[in-house]
Amino acid sequence: MSKKQQWTGWGAADQQAQQHYLVEPRHLAGGGDVRHVTEYLRASGWKDKSTTGGPLVFDSPDKSVRIGYDPFTQPGGWTIRGKQTAHQEAWHATFGRQTPVEIVAGLTDALSTARTAHAPNVWESLLEQGWETERGRHFTARSPVGDAFVRFHQSGPGQAHWWAGARNEHGRVWEAMFTPTTPMHLVQAFSTALADPEPVMRPLGHIPPSQRILTTSVSVLPSQLGAWQQARITAARAATWARHSFATNRSRTPPGARPHAGQSGRAR
Repeated sequence: MSKKQQWTGWGAADQQAQQHYLVEPRHLAGGGDVRHVTEYLRASGWKDKSTTGGPLVFDSPDKSVRIGYDPFTQPGGWTIRGKQTAHQEAWHATFGRQTPVEIVAGLTDALSTARTAHAPNVWESLLEQGWETERGRHFTARSPVGDAFVRFHQSGPGQAHWWAGARNEHGRVWEAMFTPTTPMHLVQAFSTALADPEPVMRPLGHIPPSQRILTTSVSVLPSQLGAWQQARITAARAATWARHSFATNRSRTPPGARPHAGQSGRAR
């Protein structure tokens, strides 16, 4: 592959347009650039514990979660481990090396954002995009053309197993697995990213050999790639600042200054 064909990184100095492809469905687009995940983590305050020449390792600010990416072993890929806390059992999730980074980021981004007040629903986004469900030994949702799945099986109380994956005409492309203790809002974040119908971008030379994908050629300037990545980093920093600001202000508010409900049930 010539130098001009390589994905030289976000914001490279060379401003010559480079050929990229929009690939759909995203679950067959190949792994992609791991910086899509790691730079968001870095901007969210995660600590890079990687060693030179070794796997990538990032620890959350409170050291309760570790994310690793190992491209050197077989099968390799992503491992996310959460330590046991006062409110959460230990858990871990794994993603094969060819899991698109945009789908991995569905879960890893959610580790740096506040949970919503709504109960997690893993199936909702899949059903909205036309995935079909079937009941058998497992409860399974399949993509409209059947090349990706999300599966659930409960073997007993507290033993709710989740796994997912994708296949093309050559066989299995990637799999993801979640322990029964994985927080449901993280599994939902993963399924939402998996179901997203938007194509993902890959540089020339990084398109998987499959007739089941649709590609659209686009010319992109390195400055455009840099701007898109910077927007993602800025969003991560803004969310982190807002979360820390809320926590700080809440801890500084004197208990007597907080509104409380009176007999009428209204704050006074």
